[in-house]
Amino acid sequence: MSAQVRKRIVIVGLGAVGALAAWRLSQRDDVEVIGIEQYGKVHDRGSYAGESRVFRTAYHEGGRYVPMLQESRRLWRELEQQSGRELYLEVGALSIAQPDRVEMRTTLETVREFDLPHTLYDTEELRRAHPQHNVHDGDVGVLDHHGGGIRPEVSLMAALDLAEAAGAQLHFHTPVLAIEEEPGGVVVRTPTEAIRADTVVLASGSWSTRLDGRLRDLLRLQVLGLTWFMPTDIAPFLPERFPAFLRDVGPVHFFGAPSLDGYSIKASSNPTWPVARDVDEVPREYTRHELAKIGQQAKEFFPSLNPEPVRSSVHHCAYTPDRTPIVDVSESERVVTVTGLSGHGFKFAPVLGEWAARLATRPSDAGIDPHFSLAAHLDRLATVGAYRGGGH
Repeated sequence: MSAQVRKRIVIVGLGAVGALAAWRLSQRDDVEVIGIEQYGKVHDRGSYAGESRVFRTAYHEGGRYVPMLQESRRLWRELEQQSGRELYLEVGALSIAQPDRVEMRTTLETVREFDLPHTLYDTEELRRAHPQHNVHDGDVGVLDHHGGGIRPEVSLMAALDLAEAAGAQLHFHTPVLAIEEEPGGVVVRTPTEAIRADTVVLASGSWSTRLDGRLRDLLRLQVLGLTWFMPTDIAPFLPERFPAFLRDVGPVHFFGAPSLDGYSIKASSNPTWPVARDVDEVPREYTRHELAKIGQQAKEFFPSLNPEPVRSSVHHCAYTPDRTPIVDVSESERVVTVTGLSGHGFKFAPVLGEWAARLATRPSDAGIDPHFSLAAHLDRLATVGAYRGGGH
């Protein structure tokens, strides 16, 4: 009997989507997985970096995403079990806002529509249950019991280690110069070799526009900053007492996670930088004035915080016009594209990785919502124009 012919799949970019796609694909016997990353293994330049990411199923962006989030939650647990690492801290995600805020209304709509486990608080209940917060008169809260925090760097290392253990060939410090379709396959060009594959998964995030010209008009890069502050007493902010949180007051969106380092909490504000067209335009750090403003906001939300950040970092993410991800396969079925995660993609990384694996192996049976297709995005671009900033 002849040996089974294995499909060769090259993943370009081993950040959130690429790493999780490598994990999912490496579990299949009928594929050969090659991953290519321009930086090192789990580097600090990716959109995923920054110690923690808020996970929530009560989702103010709408019910379209809730089944994806429920499947992602299951896959995060599967990755934890396979790797033996703690990745997902299910400490809850607490949303606080005035009841007439659209974010609060849509969050509650998803809770009711999908019967999500939760706790509702009026103003006084919120103050008693979560005294770390400065709760404004009239504020209400909803605690998503399936929410919490994901550890992004640990998660990517877990996924990549499992992929390598299963036989995936991962190449780091290897930039990709071009992706070229040819009769019978695809060529991925690097500075040292041309790698031929049956299918390529383009998962290079903010760098995707450099490899696919169709994305240059569609995607814009939003600069995203993260900040950490030290409270006078860390005990009330440890994971067992402090859920991940989202606060919306006027134009300010504040979000964060409990202490993972034992002395500080992540508390970060929505972006105020202009959008960029290329990664080289993105600043690498905050200005002192920007940090002073965020420190004041942090102190207003959490009175026991020292307003001077103990650390900060600046990242970026590719945004689509309506902030929905691009998940697509080319007409030839040889190039899969997953990008444009628009600032809320890490929580979805396992399901997006699984979708990429399906599109790369059996595209006709993938079952992906056509709303995420590149054609649908280009139609919306023609109607509403490119993303102009202001998202969080």
